[in-house]
Amino acid sequence: MKTIPMNSDVWRVPSDRNSRSLRNETPVTFHVSRFTPHVSAFTIVEMLVVIAIIGILAALLLPVLAGAKKAAQKKQAAVEISQIVGAIQQYDSVYGRFPVSSAAQAAAGTGDFTYGAVFQTPNGSINLLNMTYPMSNCEVIAILMNFTNYPNGGMTINTNYQKNPQQTIFLNAKMSGDPTLPGVGPDLVYRDPWGNPYVISMDLNYDEMCKDLFYCTNVVSGLNGTSANPGLNGLINPDGAGTTINNFQYHGKVMVWSAGPDKMIDPGAAANTGVNKDNIISWQ
Repeated sequence: MKTIPMNSDVWRVPSDRNSRSLRNETPVTFHVSRFTPHVSAFTIVEMLVVIAIIGILAALLLPVLAGAKKAAQKKQAAVEISQIVGAIQQYDSVYGRFPVSSAAQAAAGTGDFTYGAVFQTPNGSINLLNMTYPMSNCEVIAILMNFTNYPNGGMTINTNYQKNPQQTIFLNAKMSGDPTLPGVGPDLVYRDPWGNPYVISMDLNYDEMCKDLFYCTNVVSGLNGTSANPGLNGLINPDGAGTTINNFQYHGKVMVWSAGPDKMIDPGAAANTGVNKDNIISWQ
């Protein structure tokens, strides 16, 4: 308790007739209390509840983020596939031929050629390569990107610009220093966002029909596994009667595709089922 005298400066008022009576008033007593704020803290139970809530929110958010990443990768693969197709068509327009080696042309004979890869299947793996001339897409990429030498050493099929004398860069693709990662590796193999090589097939017999080593089969592209037209994904059997087996083709010059997010293909399943369903294809 603190007493403040009435003659203190605190109580001084203007000196006039009406204020004289105030000076004779009794002192006023004030009670000053000290207030100490209460500081609260998290209890262990409250902290555990907060942690549990954060964990639940994270669990709900992770699938959304994973789905967004997958969708972005699929879109990227579709863009890269489109760029490969466009680059091959531009090369063909400039030079009147496809960006392939003489060995690939010879292996194709009177047919078409597929630059494939070794893929995983639900039951193991499959060698999706031409048996006469097994080659991935590195030859095509070396020509389209105008590489005369491999980044990791050795000459490409385009040495001394034999396959690209105008030295035109038809394809701009991201380089990768690791032969297992997405992009164009030091082996010049162009891999999709999941690390698998893009499969490229070209119409080397110039009949305006392109036959891919995987999608040509009745099992993969035939409706109910038959050879009758029409096939899946717009592919057709050019004999018309639908009697020739494993002859489904695309009405165009180039086919490019990716095994998709699951990184697998299945030669024993239809194109619209199982692990084949998420494949990303240029002709769809």
